[in-house]
Amino acid sequence: MSVASKALDRMAWPVVALIIGAGVISACQLGKAPLALQAVQQELQLGLGTASWLISAFAVIGAVLGAPIGLTVDRIGVRRTAILSLLVMGTGSALGALSNDATSLLATRVLEGLGFLGLVVAAPALIAAVAPERIRDRAMALWAIFMPTGLMLVLLAAPLLNTITWRGFWLLNAAVLISYAALLGWVVPSSQCASSKHSSILKDIKQTTAAPGPWVLGALFALFSTLFFAVFGFLPSLLTERLGVSDEAASMLSAVAVAASGVGNIVCGLLLARGVESIRLLYGSFGTMLICGGGVFSAVVPGPGIYALCLVFTFASGFVPVVIFKRAAHFAPHNALVGTTLGFAMQGNNIGLLIGPAVAGVLVAAFGWSAVSILVVACAPVAALLLNVFRKLQAKRGVQMC
Repeated sequence: MSVASKALDRMAWPVVALIIGAGVISACQLGKAPLALQAVQQELQLGLGTASWLISAFAVIGAVLGAPIGLTVDRIGVRRTAILSLLVMGTGSALGALSNDATSLLATRVLEGLGFLGLVVAAPALIAAVAPERIRDRAMALWAIFMPTGLMLVLLAAPLLNTITWRGFWLLNAAVLISYAALLGWVVPSSQCASSKHSSILKDIKQTTAAPGPWVLGALFALFSTLFFAVFGFLPSLLTERLGVSDEAASMLSAVAVAASGVGNIVCGLLLARGVESIRLLYGSFGTMLICGGGVFSAVVPGPGIYALCLVFTFASGFVPVVIFKRAAHFAPHNALVGTTLGFAMQGNNIGLLIGPAVAGVLVAAFGWSAVSILVVACAPVAALLLNVFRKLQAKRGVQMC
C-alpha cells in the first residue's frame, strides 16, 4: 500500500466514526423510552399497556414505510437523508418534551421513528460512499455496533434522567441531534455522496417485491426484534421487581446486559471473517435467544439467574444484525437496490419493534411477567421456518455461506 493510500485511509476513518456516531445517538432515541417508562407512567398516569406504546410507537412509520423510504434514500442522496433524519428526530424529541398527554407524546415518538428509519437506511450507504475500498468491509462491520452502543449509553444516563426529569432528558437529546446534524453536514463532503441514476420507482418496487431475498431478510429482522424488544423493552422494570434494586441500579444492570450485544456484534464479525457459515451463526443466535428469553420471564428462575440469562440472550442477539447487514448486498435484486433491500430489512425490524413490546405489555398487564414466555415460545416455529428458507435461498443463489 502506498503512502498516499494510507493517508486516505487515515482521513476516512474519522468521517466513518462520525457517521457511526449518528447511528449511536439515533439508537439513544429508541432506548430512552424504556429508561423513562416508569417516570412517564407516573406523571401522565398511564397503565403499563399504554406506556408500552412509547416503545412500539417509535416503529409505526418504519413498519409501514421501510421499503419506500429505502427507495427515497436511493434517489435524494444518502448525505442529505442522514442530515434531514437527524433534524426530524431532534424536532420530535423537542416536541415530546412539551407533551401533556399520551396521545401527543405517542405522536412525537412516531415522528422520531421516521427520522430513525431514514438514518439507519442512509448511514450504511453513506459509509460505503466515504470509505475507500480497502477499509470498506471493516467500516461496515463497525456500523453494526451502533444499536447496542446507543442503548448502553442511554441506560448509563439514568442518573441524569433523575436529575433533569424525563422532559429535560428529551430536550437534551433534541439539542444533541440537531447539533450533530450540523456537524455531519459540515464534515461529510457532498461531492462523495451524489445520488445515482435509477429506473422508475414503480419498476424498482416491482423488482424488489418480486425478489425473495428482501422478504427473507425483513422477516428475519422482524422475528429478531420481536424477541429482543419483548425482553429489552421492559428489562429495567423487570429487574427492579425481580431483583429488588432501585430504578437507577436496574438501568445500570440493563446497560451492562445490552453492552453484551455489542460484544456479540464484534464476535460475529470475527467468526464470519474466519469463514464460519452465516446459517450456523443464525441457528445458534436464535436458538439461544429463544431458550434464554423464555427463562428470563419464568417464575421459577431466581433473580440472579434471570440476569445471567439476560446477559447470554443479549450476547447471542448481536449476531443477527451483523449477518443481515452483511447479506443485504447479496440478497438485493441488483446493486442499485441495496438501499431498498436494507429498507425492507429495517421495515421488518420496525414491525418486530411494534409487535414485541406491545404484545409483551398486554400479556404482563393481564397475566404477569411469566406470560411473556408464551410470546417467546410462539416465535420458535417461525424461526425454524425462516432459517430453513434462508438456507435454501442462499444455496440457490450460490452465495458462499460465510
